[in-house]
Order: sequence, then C-alpha cells, then structure tokens
Amino acid sequence: MCPCQALTSHQPTPYPNQLIRTNCQASATGKLNSPDSSNNSLKFCKDGCQHAWFDAGESRLPRQCGFQLMPSQFIADIRGARVRELEEKRINKEMANIRKKFKGLTSPNFIASSRLTGVFPDGNLDGYQKKKYVAKIIFTYILGYKVDVGHMEAVNLIASSKYSEKQIGYLAVTLLMHENSDFLRLVVNSIRKDLDENNEVNNCLALHAIANVGSSEMAEALSEDVHRLLISPTSQTFVKKKAALTLLRLYRKHPEVIPAAEWALRLVSIMDDPDLGVVLCVTSLVMALAQDHLDAFAVCYTKAVDRLYRLVIQHEYSATYAYYKVPTPWLQVKLLRLLQYYPPTEDPALRNALNEVLQTVMNNSAEPSRNVQHNNAQHAVLFEAISLAIHLDTNSPLVDTAAVLLARFISSKETNVRYLGLDTMAHLAARADSLDPLKKHQGTIILSLRDKDISVRRRALDLLYSMCDVDNSELIVGELLRYLKVADYVLREEMVLKIAILTEKYASSYKWYVDTMLQLLSAAGDHVGDEVWYRVVQIVTNTEDLQEYAARVVFEHLKTPVAHESLVKVGGYILGEYGHLIANEPGYSPIEQFQVLHSKSQFCIAATRSLLLSTYIKWVNVFPEIKAQLVNIFERYRHVLDAELQQRACEFYALACRSDDDEVLQNVCEEMPPFPPRVSGLMSRMNRKLGDTEDKRTWIHGGKEINLERQITKRQTAKSKDALLNSPTAASGATDANGVMNSLAGLDLSVTNHPPESEAVPRLTIAPGIDKWFNKLTYSAEGVLYEDVQIQVGIKSRFQGHLGQLAIYFGNKVSAPLTSFTSTIHVSDPDALSATFAKIPPNALAPRTQSQQILHVECKKVFTSSPILTVSFLAGAHQSISIRLPITITKFFEGVKFGQTDFFERWKLIGGAPRESQAVFPISLDNTGHIDLARNRQVITGNHLETLEDIDPNPSNLVGAGVLHTSVDGKVGCLVRLEPNREAKLCRITVRSTSEDVATEVRKVVETVLKIDS
Repeated sequence: MCPCQALTSHQPTPYPNQLIRTNCQASATGKLNSPDSSNNSLKFCKDGCQHAWFDAGESRLPRQCGFQLMPSQFIADIRGARVRELEEKRINKEMANIRKKFKGLTSPNFIASSRLTGVFPDGNLDGYQKKKYVAKIIFTYILGYKVDVGHMEAVNLIASSKYSEKQIGYLAVTLLMHENSDFLRLVVNSIRKDLDENNEVNNCLALHAIANVGSSEMAEALSEDVHRLLISPTSQTFVKKKAALTLLRLYRKHPEVIPAAEWALRLVSIMDDPDLGVVLCVTSLVMALAQDHLDAFAVCYTKAVDRLYRLVIQHEYSATYAYYKVPTPWLQVKLLRLLQYYPPTEDPALRNALNEVLQTVMNNSAEPSRNVQHNNAQHAVLFEAISLAIHLDTNSPLVDTAAVLLARFISSKETNVRYLGLDTMAHLAARADSLDPLKKHQGTIILSLRDKDISVRRRALDLLYSMCDVDNSELIVGELLRYLKVADYVLREEMVLKIAILTEKYASSYKWYVDTMLQLLSAAGDHVGDEVWYRVVQIVTNTEDLQEYAARVVFEHLKTPVAHESLVKVGGYILGEYGHLIANEPGYSPIEQFQVLHSKSQFCIAATRSLLLSTYIKWVNVFPEIKAQLVNIFERYRHVLDAELQQRACEFYALACRSDDDEVLQNVCEEMPPFPPRVSGLMSRMNRKLGDTEDKRTWIHGGKEINLERQITKRQTAKSKDALLNSPTAASGATDANGVMNSLAGLDLSVTNHPPESEAVPRLTIAPGIDKWFNKLTYSAEGVLYEDVQIQVGIKSRFQGHLGQLAIYFGNKVSAPLTSFTSTIHVSDPDALSATFAKIPPNALAPRTQSQQILHVECKKVFTSSPILTVSFLAGAHQSISIRLPITITKFFEGVKFGQTDFFERWKLIGGAPRESQAVFPISLDNTGHIDLARNRQVITGNHLETLEDIDPNPSNLVGAGVLHTSVDGKVGCLVRLEPNREAKLCRITVRSTSEDVATEVRKVVETVLKIDS
C-alpha cells in the first residue's frame, strides 16, 4: 500500500519531523526521493503516486508549492516556547509569512497556471489554505496578540459552500471585527444568503454571527430575516431557539430596530410550540419586549398561565425536560416572572388556575429533599411563585403559607436559600398591609447582618429597611448604627442613606432625630454624602424648637478628639446660626465655641474652611467679645493661594472692620430664613443608586407607601409621555419657524393624535357579511357571527337581569389543526361591563371539529360600545380576526307591560330632551309594497322590549317598554315608539328614558338594525 494512503487514515500529530500529506500534486520533476530520505527539499512518494510531501520540521519550505506548517504544528510550536520572546518571534514569523501569502500576485496567468498544475501561487490560495491561515490568525488573536491581517479572507470564506471554511470565516468575523468595522458591510449579503438557505447549519452560523457582532447596520438589515426564521413553520427547533435569542440580543442593543408591537401576536403564538426548548427561548424574548410594550403583549398573560397549568398540574412535558424531577424549572421561573409585569388579573378562570399552580408549587416544596440539585430547582421555582403570590394579593392564604416558608428559609444553613429568603421577604415587606408576621423574625433578620456572606448581609439590610415602621424604627435604626461601625465599606454608603431616610421618616421626636443624625455623621465618616447633612441643616433651620438643642448637641460632638468633616460642616452652620442661643450657658461661651470649631479647621478641605469663614463673620455680628480673634483669622486667610478662600477672607475682613454703628454687617449677617418645603433629596439619591436593571423589578425596597407612590409616578410619567408625543411641537424661534413654514406651504404638517398604547382598540376585521351577522344577532339569541374558508364562529346567548352568558362556538373548517389558538376579549369600559371566559381556552383546534367557550357577562353601568372578540391562530401563517360581540345595552333589558293610561303618564313624566332621543331614517317596503310589521315587531321584542298593544291608534306603529338592569346603577326605565310611514318610506323612532345615555343607545341599536335590514 502506498505510504501516502496509509497516512491519510491517521490524524496528524504535532511531532517534529513528521511527514504530512498535502493537497499539492506537483508534477514530478527531477529525481524521486523516498519519504525517509534525508533530503530537506520537496519529496515524492517512491511508489509513483506523485503525492507531494514535505518535512513538517523544516522551517524553510519549498517556495513553489506555497506550503506552510499545519495549524496543529503551529500550536505545538507556540506551546513549546519557553519564554515569551520566543513565542513572539514565532508568531511574528508566521504572521509575516501569512501576510505575504495574502498579498501575492493575482494575475489571470497565475490563476490559470495554478488550476492546471495544482500549485497555488501566493495570493491565489484555495479555500483550504485560506482556512488554514485564517485559523492561525484566530489562534494568534485568542492569545492576545494584535492582528491586522486576514479580514478580507475571512469575508471570502463566509461565501464558501464548504462548512469547514464557512465556519472558520464566521469565527474570524465574530472575533476579529468589532461592530463598527467597515468589513461588516461586506458580509451582510452573505449572511442574508445563509439565513435564506434551507441548510440549518448555515442558518445557525449566520445567527451566531449576528448575535455576537450585533452592529446597528446588521440589526437594521437582518432583523426581518431573523424574525422570518423564527416564525417559519419549516424551521427546525434548534434554529428557532437560536433565532429567538438572536432577536433578544438585537433588541437589547438596538431596541429601536425591532418593531415589537407589530410582531407581538406572532411572537406570543410561539409560546404554544410543542418543543419546550423553543418556548423557553421565546419566553425570554417576550419578557424583554413585554417590559416596554405591556399592552401589545397582554395576550402573553393567558399563554403563560396556560403553560404553567399544563406543566405543574397536568404534567404535560417530556422526560427530557425534567430536571431532577422538576419540570423545566427555568421555564417556570420565567413564566412566573413574566406574570409579575402585569397587574393582577380580574379573570376568575385565570385567577383560579394561577392559585392552583401556586398552591401546588408550595406544597411540593414543603419538605426539603436530600438531593441538593432537586432542592435548588424547587427553590428557584418556589421563590418566584411566592413573589407572584405577593404581587397578586398580599392578603391571600397563599401569602400566609409563604410567610411560614420564608421564616424557615432565612434560618437555613445554605447561603443561597438564606439569600433568596431574605430577598423574597423584602418583597413581602414592600407590599404587605401588615408587617406583624415579619416582626416575629426580626431577631433572625438582625443576626443576618453579621452573616459571613456579603450578599446575605446586603439582603438583610434591604429587608430591615423595608420592614421598618413607627413601632420598631428606633430598634432597627439603633441596630444599623451599631453595625455601621463594622460594616463592609461597599455597604456603608447605602447604609448611611437608608439610616438617614428611616430616621427622618419615622422620627418620634426632633431630639431623637438630631441625636441619631449626629451619631451617623460621626460614625460614617467619608461615606456621608452631601445630601445627608444638607437635609439635617434644612430640618434644623425649619424647626425653631429644635435649634437650641441642636446647637448644644453638635457642640458636644465637636469637642471629641476626632470629628469628621461632614460633622464640622453641620457644626459650622448650626453654631453660626444658633450658637448665640447657648452662649450664656456654662461651657458654651463664644470663645469656647470658636476654639472648638477652629481647632478642626486645619484638617478640612478648602470648601469646608470657606463655610467656617461664613460662620466667623456671623459671630463677628453676635459675639463682639471675640471680634479680635475673628478679624485675625480673616487677615491670615487674605494671603492664602486658594482664590475662593482669599476672596471670602477679603470681603469678610472689610465687613468686620466697619464701624459698630454701620448696619451693613447686621443686614448681611441676618439669621437664615426657613427653607421652602421640598421633597427630601435622600429618596431621589436612593432611587438613582438602585437604578433599573435589564429585568425591571416590579417593586423597590421600602414600605408599601413608597411602592404605591412609585406606581402613581410611573403612570403619570407614561401619561405625560403620551401627551408629549401626541401634542404639536411648538416652534423654538418665530423667525426661523415662519421661514420654514413658508417654504413648506401647502403641506399638511399637522400632528395626528394617536391614542396611547394602553387605550388602543383592536382593529376590526373587514369582510362581507360581518355587519349583517352582527346586526341580526343583536335581536336574535343564536346564529353565525363570522365565517371564512378556515373558521366559523357561532353564538348562543341568554340574559337575565344584569347577567348574561354566551356560548361561543369555534369551528375548524380545514383538514389541518389550528394551533396556538387564542381568544381574548377587549372591553372599552371595564367599569361598566365585564366579560370573562369561564375557563382557559384550549390552545389548539383539531381538524374538522368544533370547540365551545362560555363567556360570562355582567352589566355594571350603562355602556356604549360592544366588547371585541379577537381570535388568532396558526394555519400555515398567523391569522387574526377581531369582531364585535352582539352584546348591546338592550340585552340587559326586561320587558314591562303597561296600560294606555300608565304608558302616557310615564311618557309625559320623562319629558322631552335631553331624556328623549329621536331620529328619522329611510326604510324599504316588503314584496307586497306594505310595511314589514312582523320584522319591526321581531326587532323590538328581540331587544328585550315588551310590545304594548292598544296604545297607539295607528296599527302600523309599535310601542315598547322595558327596564335596564345594572349591578351598580340599579334599574333604568325606557319607552320606545316606532312610527313607520308607507307613503314616505320613512320611519321615526322616539326613545325616552330616565337616563340620557340609555335613550341614545337604544335608539342607535334599533335604528341601525331596521335601516340595514331594510
């Protein structure tokens, strides 16, 4: 057997002097040498197969063949370098050779010769050689060396049809090129081509490159293609997963490029995919998008509840996705977190399903397992379930159960469990109406401040901050002050802020506030921000009864051997303003105040000494006995280098040297007036410090009041943002604006006022027969509401009093299943009308079958618009229809019988406008040329109005009466007169009611039906 063939079956190993077969098939010129010859030139096989060989250990290779060391040998050489200088030398040599290869001749003659001889000259390398050299460049880059060659070759490799070459090309692009590289513009078309192919491997390579580079141009050009791959029914599951995560990456970097609201329904529909891996990736994407587009993705709430119910209750998952007997815990955690972005649902079906899921999760975690991994998975789901239970209702029995579990967890031996227990308990403290269940474990929480893990200590601090109230504020603040002296430096600034906020918020007396804040200033040192001592000064200045006590206490603190600069600032301000209040007491004389305060100035920075100079000039005015010492200070500071200090000293020296009769000094040194009422800057500082993460929390640390204020602020911000977007922009300059407007004369530049996203109404489907079906069902109990080639929607309804029930039938007319089937109800005024499904709708409709959903309706007040049913499903492509449900105000009427006398008495009692609504509209006659009295009577009775006989002497006229039932506003009476005219082909309808809105709505309903049907 030829030794060449023998070598092809083995993987080359990086040993010196190894013979390696190459692709070169150079013609045998000259003497053939055996492979084991000692000749170091090009060698050929002695069996005559004309396979070219070269010695891998040879540093000087034949130039005519363009060979170079294999990547494995290059790596071995690098690893064999004992010092960095040898490594750099070897890399520089290799890079010089590669640069030479890439910059070689590229003339047509050389290319033609290369194809004939199989020998590729420099610069005309085949794909294998390009791949080999680019691989070496990548390895060099990974080692940390700067690379300035190979970018264009990597771009060319991406366009190759071979996987190995394409893979190296994509790897080079993702590693060597940054998102602003000019070379990326050259690869966009190649990436798009790979995305459009039916080759899943190429799809994945392209998706990896987009996600890793994620440039703005790439996002704009390729986001649509990535979305197409995600929603395509022919895409493999692993391609869908990568496409979802790629879109997530692009949205995080360039959110403006992704039309989230436009894609919402289609993306949410993939949450019903049978593969849980796809559902997990899409849920991650939906979580990111829903945080910024809550209303557009509102349908995901139902999908999340349905999936959780199937996972936890019905156990619909394959064994592949059971992690230590816990069904796909990562997906459960994400779904539970997604539900917390939305306000608690009022739908009883969803509410019951959620409660069952949460109760099951808590029951499953009641007893810990011996398996650590199983415990970790269960705890991950449990803590998120507890957070959702707190979000839904803090007074529910589920939260009581959760509080018992949390008390056990904060005493656990496992650090992670203690951490999660404290964090979740802080969530409970931030939402709960009563903190009594948490106060039972206050001692354990305080002990957690001294936990060996800093993350646990931080969570304990957050929990104490959240659970503090008037009753336990002194205990918690005192404990935090004691712990502050030994706390980690990374925690001290946050602790100072929280202690200051709690002290101000829950101060039982002003004296306790001053004592605590001065202790804080003394203990915290450099970790006290300016906002803290600013706030102390504001409160002391605005509280007259506190000023004398504050001056006395701050003087005592300044007498200590070491006083921090923040304390000196507070002392300088308070003693300068209110030192005279204690000057007559023993031990607080002016000279003693001056000596204590001035002794601290030598250790202060220029800004603090400037403040002390202001204190001294005020003392010149109120303490003339120490004027000489103070003037001496001003004189000395007149010659310092600091400009601010020098200017102050000069000005104050001039003021101090004026005569005693001069009133200028007295006017300048008047006592500071109270500060205007203002919001504490400490809270804004705390909010800035917390900030927002990518996964926005639905709550912040602090009490329930803070979280309620935060929700109100967020709503006001959203409204103001909508108002800003919907209002015309005022011109900044009249002259420029006039010039621009004149140049654009004739163009409509008015701003269209779009409704805010939260008030958006689904766009109704337009199709033949929809209005006819709807109008017929307004006076009929059953019938077809919508029908096309794929689906039919039918209605059966019954109403009694203010309650109603609709059976909605969905029929699949095609031979394929309708997957990701979703039906939602939009009610314009939930305070007036509620409509909820009795149970969670199924997510699939089998071929040629029909399913039924029960809808419960309640009329609370008078409403003016019918609810809208939106049905979406996958049938090859994503389909969505939005149609009005035949639920009108007349459905909640009950007919009433009257005699002629009673009718006209009530008719006159109600009176005319505004309680009367009247209209005249055209009608058509029946086939015999007469008025269709049967149809008119059917419309009146179908709208739940009782037709009254012998009221109107004209037999063609109809008179009806009824009472509207509402659960909130009670009963509303209504009278109707229908007067058709055969000769004029017109009809007059008159409606009188004790409610103006009822009269108008009834008139519209009856008029629309008769006019359309006519």
